[in-house]
Amino acid sequence: MNSSINTNVGAMIALQNLNVTQQDLGVAQTRISTGMKVASAKDNGATFAIAQNQRSTSKALGIVQESLARNQSTVDVAMAAGNVVQDLLLQMKEKALAAVDASVDTTSRSILNTDYKALRDQITKAVNNASFNGVNMLTGTTVAALANETGASKLTVVGQTMSLGGNIVTVAVTGSFNSTTTASTELAAVNVSINNVSVSLAKLGTGSRVLGQHKDFISKLQDAVDAGIGNIVDADLAKESAKLQALQTKQQLGIQALSIANQSPQSLLSLFK
Repeated sequence: MNSSINTNVGAMIALQNLNVTQQDLGVAQTRISTGMKVASAKDNGATFAIAQNQRSTSKALGIVQESLARNQSTVDVAMAAGNVVQDLLLQMKEKALAAVDASVDTTSRSILNTDYKALRDQITKAVNNASFNGVNMLTGTTVAALANETGASKLTVVGQTMSLGGNIVTVAVTGSFNSTTTASTELAAVNVSINNVSVSLAKLGTGSRVLGQHKDFISKLQDAVDAGIGNIVDADLAKESAKLQALQTKQQLGIQALSIANQSPQSLLSLFK
């Protein structure tokens, strides 16, 4: 091998190897500090793009969960008010049934009618106050919650109109009685209403359960997506820590090798002594 003071090949090689070690060391330090092996597009463009798409999906699934939770709450509020309507109808049935008894005098029947009308009017108040987030399903409003991250699929729960004089609560807005005959008419209407409200509550209950089950599914799906993102971009810190120590040792050896290579031209001086 030729000896030259102009070109130190050994120093060049040592410097190249040291630069590679320092680059690897920088990568390892970045992975340890960020906890990610792919923190930006320059680390791995294809993997970064895939991760970003999946992050978008995860965020969208979070919105879907919010929609499902909000609409489930709307249905639950409607169910709570519907149960109140059911209880009021049961009390109205007691009043009307008592008034059907021919042995009840006019004064007592009038008192029963006053109670009946008060309970009747309470139904209207219960229905009107069944709103959640500005939506009242007991006035017939149907809710449609997001079911997937694209918004193309939705879960629908049909509203149940429980206003007086409707198809469900058939008791008229002015329903009352003043005789056994009119009391019998009101009793019939109340009985039909009780059955109808029971069916409506069952429908709302099924809708709430479906929304809750789908919300749980979306939560698990989001967790799976997040785990998948972690699998492709998260760094193995135990592995990176071991690699960091090895690279630090290699760096020290590289510096020593470069120092030795830089001293080789000085050995040429001995040839001229």
